[in-house]
Amino acid sequence: MIVVTTDTVAGHRIDAVLGEVVGLTVRARDWGSSMSIGFSALGGGEVPGMTQLLFESRQEVMRRLVADAEQRGANAVLAMRLETTDIGGAWTQLTAYGTAAYLVPIPAGEPGATGQSAYAAAQPDAPKPRGDV
Repeated sequence: MIVVTTDTVAGHRIDAVLGEVVGLTVRARDWGSSMSIGFSALGGGEVPGMTQLLFESRQEVMRRLVADAEQRGANAVLAMRLETTDIGGAWTQLTAYGTAAYLVPIPAGEPGATGQSAYAAAQPDAPKPRGDV
């Protein structure tokens, strides 16, 4: 699955746009980590407990985003964005969203081809145009 923050992928043609896809999680902080976060914030610098929470949350929302895209028959997510929201000081919401699409690599010799797309298009399992979607 190709996941990019751009609207296009160099060397690939968008064969179908399959709609918006989302991955979402809301995580609660336990009392102990909230206290340690508070103490860490007093001294300045990184807050390891919150960093770990956000890292794990990001991994989870990306898995959910990709699963949503795969269910729609996509092989890419374009214009992917991440948002975090603090909810009441006790929860953190992390959302990943983008546009599910089906991309086809442009073969060598065609306008817009890149070295990477030419290589990908030459592979036996390369995505083929879907026709009318």
